[in-house]
Amino acid sequence: MIESKFLEKLLDGEEVEWVPLGEIATVRTGQAVNKRMIADNPGEYAVINSGKEPLGYIDQWNTENDPIGITSRGAGVGSITWQEGKYYRGNLNYSASIKEGSNIEIKYLLHLLLYMQSSIHTLCTFDGIPALNASSLKQLQIPIPSPSNPSKSLAIQAEIVRILDTFTELTTELTNELDARKKQYNHYRDQLLTFEVGDVEWKHLEDLLVDKFWIMPATPKFNEDEVIPYITSKNVGGGNIHFDKIKFISRDDYRRLSKNRPILAGDFLISMIGTIGEVARVKKSDLEFYGQNMYLVRLDESLMNGSYFLHFFDSPKMKSHFCSVKNNSGQGYLKAKDIEKLRIPIPFPNDTAKSLAEQARIVAILDKFDTLTHSISEGLPREIELRQKQYEYYRDLLLSFPKPEQQQSA
Repeated sequence: MIESKFLEKLLDGEEVEWVPLGEIATVRTGQAVNKRMIADNPGEYAVINSGKEPLGYIDQWNTENDPIGITSRGAGVGSITWQEGKYYRGNLNYSASIKEGSNIEIKYLLHLLLYMQSSIHTLCTFDGIPALNASSLKQLQIPIPSPSNPSKSLAIQAEIVRILDTFTELTTELTNELDARKKQYNHYRDQLLTFEVGDVEWKHLEDLLVDKFWIMPATPKFNEDEVIPYITSKNVGGGNIHFDKIKFISRDDYRRLSKNRPILAGDFLISMIGTIGEVARVKKSDLEFYGQNMYLVRLDESLMNGSYFLHFFDSPKMKSHFCSVKNNSGQGYLKAKDIEKLRIPIPFPNDTAKSLAEQARIVAILDKFDTLTHSISEGLPREIELRQKQYEYYRDLLLSFPKPEQQQSA
């Protein structure tokens, strides 16, 4: 009820006319482009093609002040792109250029198309490569408030844009802040975990463990009626275990599999197949679980701080290491020797108390940035998520115009 009154007040008795997109905008495809072309002609102009982000940057442009695009093929078919200024539009991206005299605000059309994503997807075909035909897109029905009074129509559109842009601008500011914080975190992480010769001793991981790392055994039988979660390497990453899209095993199976090496809070899991080198630390709050395709590592925390190990694992040095050692025949595979011979920098190796204090100091600095940038429940990502939901709420409120049959019944 509140929602309908909000829109009624905005329209102030004005009618709404629904017209095909092809009547108010010219829909055309871009020009052929590929990664080789971009690599051979690097430049400053963004290449917009089948993704929301630029495919790359090139030294030529074919589009200026025509920012709205719609992906025509591929996994992102029907998604909306927005690129201001000069850029290169690829052949997998349609332009939606407003025709002269159409009395349509460009940003109004942008918000509308974002709101109408589900309607656009119904126009797509998904037999083989997903595709959106231009002739089908031109038939998409677009609501025009107060069509007989252009100045009133533009005023209504401008008010809608003003309200929605307030939320998108705030989200953009927060996203830019998040990017800056990530760069700051990466800078300090790389700086704090880069050591001069003589400052540290590089020790093999096998020398920093309570006992030898454990390869988690073979797959048991699954049953959705059972109670113990069973995870794979796909559930490990970002320092955490993700208990979604999992299978379940019986408690008897769990006891049998874990009797030689029960999983304890503080243990680390390192993925060994597929997404190799991803790491998670078992928390006290984690469910009882078991899994496969992972190495179970138990650090000797009298020698190394567990959080220090986690930050080091997230460093570019480690990502590069895992890319260099994985077996590239078929899916990636991390061999046991590449884990046990992994070298970790230990500061002040001859003074254990001083070493742990230095590790703790590094962890305290990096944890602050990590919380700000990565936490779901606090920090910038959570704020961005809330602002996006707020934008979508008001967008649905402002753009849910009555369809022709609704207007007739009213």
